[in-house]
This record gives sequence, C-alpha cells and structure tokens, in this order.
Amino acid sequence: MSARSLVLRLGPFSLMWRPRTALVCAALAGIAAGLAVALLGTGTLAFSPAEILAALASEGRDPMAEKVVWGLRLPRVVTACCVGAALGMAGAIFQSVSRNALGSPDIIGFTAGAATGAIVQIILFDADPLAVSLAAALASMAMAVLVFLLALKGRVTGGYRLVLVGLGVGATLTGVNTILLVASDLDRSMSAQLWLAGSLAARSWAHAGPAALGLALIVPVALLHARRLALLEMGDDAASQLGIAVERTRLSMVMTAVGLTALATAAAGPIAFIALAAPQLARRLCRSPDVPLVAGAAMGAVLLLSADLFSQRFPAGLNLPIGLTTALLGGLYLLWRLSRDERI
Repeated sequence: MSARSLVLRLGPFSLMWRPRTALVCAALAGIAAGLAVALLGTGTLAFSPAEILAALASEGRDPMAEKVVWGLRLPRVVTACCVGAALGMAGAIFQSVSRNALGSPDIIGFTAGAATGAIVQIILFDADPLAVSLAAALASMAMAVLVFLLALKGRVTGGYRLVLVGLGVGATLTGVNTILLVASDLDRSMSAQLWLAGSLAARSWAHAGPAALGLALIVPVALLHARRLALLEMGDDAASQLGIAVERTRLSMVMTAVGLTALATAAAGPIAFIALAAPQLARRLCRSPDVPLVAGAAMGAVLLLSADLFSQRFPAGLNLPIGLTTALLGGLYLLWRLSRDERI
C-alpha cells in the first residue's frame, strides 16, 4: 500500500482513502459553495453575502429576500449542483468503461436519445414539463439498451465498440430529430427548440427535489462498483482474471451512467460537455489511478455553476440558456484538449 493512501474497512466494505483526492474534493466543494452564494445574489434584486445568509437562516430581516432566495434562486442553484454532479459522475463512468477520453453521454449520443423522446412528446402530444422530462428520461434509457444490444458481438461489447455504435445511433437520431422539427408546426417546433437549448430558468423545487432524490439513490450504486470499474480499465482479460464479471459490470455501470444522464436531462434539458470535461479535469487534479467518481461529480457541479454565473453575467447583457453556454465553452475546451493530446 502506498504511503499516500489508506484503506478504510467497515465489515465487508473497504474504501481507499487518498489525501490528495480528498483535498481536491474539499476544495471543489468550497468553490461550489462560493459560486452558489454568488448565484443567489445575482439577478434583478442583488443581495450581499450577508443578506443571503440571513435569508437562508430565515431570520425575518427581509421577507422579500427570503422569498426570492428560497422560492426562486435556491431551487435553481440546487438543480444546477445536482445536474452538474450527475453529468460529471456519468462522464467518469463512460470514459472508464470505454477507456476513451471522448466517451461521454453527449458525444456517444445518449443525449440525442433523450432529445428524441422530448421532441416526440412536445410535437405529438403536449409540452407539459413533467411529461417532457419523463419522455426524455425513458428515451435515454431505451437508447442505452439499444446501443448495448447493437454493440454485442459474441456476447462481448468492448469499450471502443460501445463508443462507435453510440456515435452511429446518436447521429441517426440527430437526423430524426431534425426531420421532426422541420415537419412540425412552428409553435411546437419553437417549444422543442427551447427545450433543446437546455435551461435552468424557472426551476422550482419540483425540479430540484426529484433531481436530488435521484442522485441520492444512484450515486451509492456507482460508488459500490468503483473498485470493479477501476479494474475494468486494465482490460477485459485482466479484469476477468481478477474475478470481475466483465459484461455484467459493464452493463450495470452503463445503465447507472445512463440513469445519471437521464436524471440531469430531465431536470435541465440537454447540457453539453460537462460530462466530457469534468472527469478529465478532476483526474488531472487528483493524479490518482482511481476512477474520479466523487471528484468528477464535484467538478461537474463547479463547472455548471460557473457556466450559469457566466451566462447570467454575460458581458453583452444577454442571458444565454445554460446549454448554449456550456456548448460554447465546451467547444473551446475540446479544441484545446485535442490540440494537446496526440493520443486522441
């Protein structure tokens, strides 16, 4: 065992404690808290940190501040934290399973599947937010099952094959989505386009509550499989020799990551590049051989909160949808990443 790590055991469970990773996670949590305070004070009615803390404590000094903070801004911040954390952890799982730095739900195409479900719901039925979110989540799960079945070859999927099949199915669904938008009437098409932009606007506790609950239910499943996921990165043969049920582990982790992606998409619509960038940045900071599940989740929350703050304080005074902001910043990050890594 390395002097830089410590194994903590509790009955049949064990946890590898790495001080640097713990420090990085604590630092990211502090940054996320600072960004949350900044977001709670941002808007038509600006509040100082002291006023925000007083409103959160419900001290009754300013009823208007309490109403704005608790009723309008805090649900948006909680939703952003949950969505960012879910995407960051999902990206870490996808990149580990595929052993590919570009393995993320938006690159592979799972987000396109969610978009198909939402567009069909909006165009053929109605634009009820709950129904759209449910349709997007179910379509994302169906997309994952389809990709996994198509990737099977001799009862084995393989990381790169999973990515390539996902890219193909995602490209096909993107074309289907475009046809649906063009063929529908203007009002429904515009409504679908607004959803596709991804947004944290008008988020209430009806969005934040289910997102937080879903995260609390899915994250433990991912953490319980973290060790097996790390062994999968060594290759299927090596993992199998170490007693890992490779295909079963891969399927369970893919479905866990898809569940996290569906949760995030249902809460805020398609948010690009968070799942791609967060685990890569977290791994660079932690410098650990482990899969950066917790650090990736913390980095995802920080990135989405930062993008939301940037979109609300855009220099030109234009309040951009969060999905467009992350796409803009993420595209620049991807170009930088590709220019620096010759292995991609």
